Amino acid sequence: MHDRGKEIEDRLGRVMEERVRPAIHHGIADLRVEVWHVPPSPDGTVGEPVAFDVARAATYAPASVGDRWGPAWGTSWFHLAGTVPADPATTDVATPEIVFDLGWSTRRPGMQAEALVHRPDGSVVKGLNPQNSWIAVTPGEEIDLYVEAAANPTIGPGYTPTREGDRDTSTREPLYRISRAEICTRNVDVFELNADVDVLDGLQRSLGEGDARRWEIRYALERAAEALDPHDVVGTAAAARAELADVLARPAHASAHRITAIGHAHIDSAWLWPVRETVRKVSRTVANVTHLLDTTDDLRHCMSSAQQWEWLEESRPELFERVRGHVETGRFIPVGGMWVESDTNMVGGEAMARQFVMGKQWFIDKLGVDCEEVWLPDSFGYTAALPQIVKLAGFRWFLTQKISWNTVNKFPHHTFWWEGIDGTRVFTHFPPADTYNGTLAASQLAHTASNFRDKGIATRSLIPFGHGDGGGGPTRDMLSRARRTASLEGSPQVAIESPAEFFTAAEGEYGAAAPVWSGELYLEIHRGTYTSQARTKQGNRRSEHLLREAELWSTYADLLGLVDYPYDELRAIWKTVLLQQFHDILPGSSIAWVHREAELEYARVAGELEAIIERAISALAGAEAGSETGSGAGSDGAVFDASPVAFLGRGLDTLAGARYSTNERKRSTTEPEGSVLENEHLRVEVDESGVIRSIRDLDVGREVLPPGGAANLLQIHPDFPNKWDAWDLDRFYRNQVTDLAGSVSAGTDGSLEVHGAFGESTYTQVITLVGGRVDIETTVDWHEREKVLKLAFDTDVHTDRARYETQFGHVTRPTHENTTWDAARFEVCAHRWVQVEDGGYGVAVANDSTYGHDVTRHPRTGGGTFSTVRQTLLRAPRYPDPETDQGRHTFRSSLVPGAGVAEAAAAGYALNLPVRRVVGASVPPLVTVSGGTAYVECVKLAEDRSGDVVVRLYEPLGARTTVTLTPAFEASAVTEVDLLERPLQNDALAATEPITLTLRPFQIVTLRLARSTG
Repeated sequence: MHDRGKEIEDRLGRVMEERVRPAIHHGIADLRVEVWHVPPSPDGTVGEPVAFDVARAATYAPASVGDRWGPAWGTSWFHLAGTVPADPATTDVATPEIVFDLGWSTRRPGMQAEALVHRPDGSVVKGLNPQNSWIAVTPGEEIDLYVEAAANPTIGPGYTPTREGDRDTSTREPLYRISRAEICTRNVDVFELNADVDVLDGLQRSLGEGDARRWEIRYALERAAEALDPHDVVGTAAAARAELADVLARPAHASAHRITAIGHAHIDSAWLWPVRETVRKVSRTVANVTHLLDTTDDLRHCMSSAQQWEWLEESRPELFERVRGHVETGRFIPVGGMWVESDTNMVGGEAMARQFVMGKQWFIDKLGVDCEEVWLPDSFGYTAALPQIVKLAGFRWFLTQKISWNTVNKFPHHTFWWEGIDGTRVFTHFPPADTYNGTLAASQLAHTASNFRDKGIATRSLIPFGHGDGGGGPTRDMLSRARRTASLEGSPQVAIESPAEFFTAAEGEYGAAAPVWSGELYLEIHRGTYTSQARTKQGNRRSEHLLREAELWSTYADLLGLVDYPYDELRAIWKTVLLQQFHDILPGSSIAWVHREAELEYARVAGELEAIIERAISALAGAEAGSETGSGAGSDGAVFDASPVAFLGRGLDTLAGARYSTNERKRSTTEPEGSVLENEHLRVEVDESGVIRSIRDLDVGREVLPPGGAANLLQIHPDFPNKWDAWDLDRFYRNQVTDLAGSVSAGTDGSLEVHGAFGESTYTQVITLVGGRVDIETTVDWHEREKVLKLAFDTDVHTDRARYETQFGHVTRPTHENTTWDAARFEVCAHRWVQVEDGGYGVAVANDSTYGHDVTRHPRTGGGTFSTVRQTLLRAPRYPDPETDQGRHTFRSSLVPGAGVAEAAAAGYALNLPVRRVVGASVPPLVTVSGGTAYVECVKLAEDRSGDVVVRLYEPLGARTTVTLTPAFEASAVTEVDLLERPLQNDALAATEPITLTLRPFQIVTLRLARSTG
């Protein structure tokens, strides 16, 4: 037989595009449209959204198809009116609907104009977007609807710099034109014919040319085209469908791959739009989902991010109550249990825990749902500390698909056990569809089945379906595909089920045999997100540490009856900080508006936390001063140190307020001798260009730098990635480098100062010795474009690995490039420190706000190799924010010779938790750890406001240990609890009198101490 396959496909394609799809909706009556544009703000920028009552009371003007509307980020309200004909058509073959097209330029929802439809009482009908432009009405209805339309600009496509990402610089000209406003009938037969052909044509295209099923479907499609009169689509659609009934009825093979499909709408809490717009996106998407739930029986939908649920509750309470009803029936499913879908690389340990604590507790309190699956489909890699954290928060399963974006190595599993740094394992699934925005198209289903890496042993996978990133959610077209592929020969079997149903079945089928992946889930792309938007990252780091101090000192003051613990203030601040950790805010990949707001939010949070800390410390120092030193308190003071470990040269009790003499405050331990700094531990030599050329460790008599090496060396590279400007740092940036040189002079307080200039920028470095470390403060007035700035430290250390701090411990990564997996990690994330070591001698480099690092090996003069540790300070991408990182920045770094992990950690804490000096008396440590090594990460009062004290600590060295915890107050009971402060079966708690803990490497333990009331 002759091959007529392409002829059939081409014929079908034109018929569907030009005749069938346009015939789904047929205009039957005019729709009257009026518009009111929210007026500009007093400063000339676009007006902010207004409440429904304000919009309804406004004065509207006539509008019609072709009218322009909407400056970027503006809001226009449309009033729709008209009468639906009482008998538009036979109701079993056609239903009346309004079609209102705002003038969308592409078919992708969430990336351009969107709208929300209201009734006259302000209640919500549904959202409108390019894939969902219809509004259901009834025969004879008098239409009276209000449509809030957001003129969100399209940021892109491509990576061209744009000023549209901030309302202060965006265009004031209208971006959109009304392209359709009409009362129509939706012909059911035509709609269903379109769905039949969509599934069958997609299926046959996914099958091989030699597959008989492909040809069977092709000829059925040809017969359907013959039965369809292109001049009378409505009248002949049923006949065309009849030709397809047999091939649609063939059941799936028994061995067909099984797909759990769950409705989903990934909504970035900010990205190419500001947070205020996300609040509205959530309402639009949820309105669409609830409309589908109300009008169908088979949809089930999941939604993550407690923050977005709370926005819905606050901004649309009536819609929230509708959703709550569907939650109770199991059709609208809370998932993820996090406050937001956060970044996991850069978020600090305690903040990572609070993402789960606050998110999960919100779902329990508000919806009665205890989420068991972590839902992070789009974050840019996953820390090896996460398995333990999620298990301690009461989760069983983990889902992401982002690792499918790897550019070098294909991940070997889709379902597996993921093992963290402490040995905890969590059952994990990567949807083989390689998307979290599934459409259930046949090509997507076929890819899911063929791509599944665990076939032959496992038989099932999951796909989230629905328009996402900017929201939108599932559509009736997607549900039509799901129904037709529930059991269809040649296709995987699709069942709409909950994530919990999928995980339970998958673990039961495959859990005993599933492979284990140990360590981080490193994403081989988006490495620039460790550095972009430095102010956002600095704000995050500072906020995390201020929160630590505020909780610690407020707990202490409350225990002494001096200050009430500020539960509500701290909770509100935590919500702000956790929101800013969203995976497009903290990574620096959002528009200018988002990062400008983040900077303002961090400044506000810092002010509020400083006030809380000052209030608590003043009370503590004042109370002790009055009872201990009396009138003599004025000549002495206290140093309040919130660090869990003291650094050499600081010599203080940690988690305490230690005594100091005010006469010692200006004593310097370093004296510059030309270009030399020296104290009892170190001698540092600086050349005329301001680069450190020698660091002598006087305690052991060892040179820290290799021959010809350098420390504090600023290096600049070109940074123009192939795509994803703010996200990506491509390996070839290393091909060109310029070492910066300045001039050196004596500074104040025994320091050296370096001044230099490059391009359009200038820099200053202050080099100081503090005990056994070299502190370097680098200030850069940065005005480069598409460049990356690194701060390099050569170390005379021969090793093939380095340690990097992560949440509640550290990870060890190779510094060689033996495999493609090793070579792909040319830029990695670390928290407060990086450490390299040979033969028991180590060198650490600590930071106060830097996350991006690289550690490389180089041939050493005289033999062997040396290691270079570099911090990535600044980038200058132009998309999506063309002004990324422009301006003045200050970074503080420390190089610590002779440092093991403990010394590296101490230096990291010293930079991030500077001591606080107050006039007054000292207080003893609130809790003391002795007998071994464990760091206290958090001291706070219990979330249930019982007054119990919660202490969280962890083992930092990667070694088993036994420690004793001694509180400064009497505890009537000690309980080992999970992160939500619920009792656990004792694991680490070996005894309560005294409190004795036996910890495995990197184990996190949370204790709840009930205060004695006697």
